[in-house]
Amino acid sequence: MIVTVTPNPSVDRTLVVDEFREGGVNRALDSHVEPSGKGVNVTRALITNGIASTAVLPLGGSEGDQLASLLKAERVPFVPVPIASPVRVNISLVRTSGSATKINERGPLLSREEVADLMLTVVGLVDDASWVVASGSLPQGVEPGFYAELAERVHEAGAKYALDTSGLALRLGAATGPDLLKPNVDELADVVDKPIRTFGDAVAAASELRQDNTSVLVSLGPDGALLVTAESALHAEAPVGRPRNTIGAGDNLLAGYLAAAERSSTAALREAVAYGSAAVRAPGSLAQAVTDADRRAVRVSTAVDHQRALQHPSAS
Repeated sequence: MIVTVTPNPSVDRTLVVDEFREGGVNRALDSHVEPSGKGVNVTRALITNGIASTAVLPLGGSEGDQLASLLKAERVPFVPVPIASPVRVNISLVRTSGSATKINERGPLLSREEVADLMLTVVGLVDDASWVVASGSLPQGVEPGFYAELAERVHEAGAKYALDTSGLALRLGAATGPDLLKPNVDELADVVDKPIRTFGDAVAAASELRQDNTSVLVSLGPDGALLVTAESALHAEAPVGRPRNTIGAGDNLLAGYLAAAERSSTAALREAVAYGSAAVRAPGSLAQAVTDADRRAVRVSTAVDHQRALQHPSAS
């Protein structure tokens, strides 16, 4: 089983618009409400593809009740950690072209006791887990070192640990030597404090971030994904045609990697990009089940073109 922890989950309301005019009246063509948060999305993707996973998340307020109801409706296993503050509600504006704009609330304020309960709840599930995945931003009251402490406790219990976050939490968490780090190109550039304009820049930054036993999976948006390990650097991409929605694609990418992580680096990267490709074709953050056609469409290269420019480079 794969356990995910999302300290700052959300109820996501997505509005689909043809065009967005700032300062004007915009009429939604469609709308839907989903359970969200990075770890929550990882669990949803795994469950959709028949892989056992449980999401751990704090829940509070009527918004927390709504989030729980949405998870139950999707039959997503979860373990709630009760908190006093309400969870956040995020707004996503998705254009029919596929581009997305997110407006995220800051999130709840957790007490010291609630943070401890969250940590203990995750640790209590480690014995039944092959991986523990820590994902997303940290809400108020949770120190940046939370993920680093969790990494140590997960490894002590014998499970593998994956981390997908940003900023100081990523920097501190990376120093503990997690088994997998999954930044996107902007998060990677920020944590190494260098611009990333080419594949070579991305490989160098990932190599700088990783520890001896750490693999780094970098989501590159339209350029696919890069996997940097102690042995190699691999690149994979797949044609997706016209994307419908990029929200949650990185979470699906991570889910796909974990689904095949016990096979080989090449197989895990192929599955990751297949999951990510399926995600951008879906109208919401929950993708359809990955097909063999999705897997066959993925091209994996063992010889990374270091001089190739990224379509959307980081300017950090």
